[in-house]
Amino acid sequence: MATETMTQSTTPAAAPPQGRLKGKVALITGSTRGIGRAIAHAFAAEGAKVAICGRSKDDLTAVAEEIKQIGAECCAVKIDLSDYKSAIRLVDAVHRAFGRIDILVNNASILGSRSTLMETPAEEWEEVITTNLNSVFWVTKEALGKMVPQNSGTVINVSSGVGRTGRAKWGPYSVSKFAIEGMTQVLADEMKQYRVRVNSVNPGGTRTKMRAAAFPGEDQKTLPKPADITNVFVYLASDASAGVNGEQFDAREWMHRADF
Repeated sequence: MATETMTQSTTPAAAPPQGRLKGKVALITGSTRGIGRAIAHAFAAEGAKVAICGRSKDDLTAVAEEIKQIGAECCAVKIDLSDYKSAIRLVDAVHRAFGRIDILVNNASILGSRSTLMETPAEEWEEVITTNLNSVFWVTKEALGKMVPQNSGTVINVSSGVGRTGRAKWGPYSVSKFAIEGMTQVLADEMKQYRVRVNSVNPGGTRTKMRAAAFPGEDQKTLPKPADITNVFVYLASDASAGVNGEQFDAREWMHRADF
């Protein structure tokens, strides 16, 4: 798989909201749409240098331009995280662009079909587990290789309500999110000696294409937009959450909060 890196730099915004991530470098997977895109915007507005990745060059270019307009530096990497080597290339590209990685948000995931586990095709199981679990392990493993020598860093794993309470017909998506919660706990315990924190966030129902696919009859106007749920991600990425490790968060509980 070819990897293309596009780096754009601009003068930092004159007055970001509070500058809570100034000087930090953040890598966000699944960042060309939905929640990942909103997190990238929020981090850029708070002064972070932002690395985004995805499969579509056009989508990457669009989001990189949005981040540029906010006033932040952006490294955009076109890549398909379908194997371990792709994760190595991604993390190396970001590290070459910015010299460090302070924040990793593991957001990329796919839904799969809403069917029972017995009805789930083996090929679909493998695809969902590869995207939602294996790629998270691969990227995290490589990012930790950069964070540990720094003796600092924070990993934020995007989970789900069905990764905490199993429900019928959520198939490998639910199983993968349960595994993400377990990985969060294991890594939090292993990494604390290196001052690297690992926490998980359940976004809750949010106005995204994935949510619409999961609940086709739902009125999306009743749901918060991705930009409405980014507070908890900013908190966990910032120094305000120093010492917070191995915890589960619900993004909706942090909507509209500014007390950190």
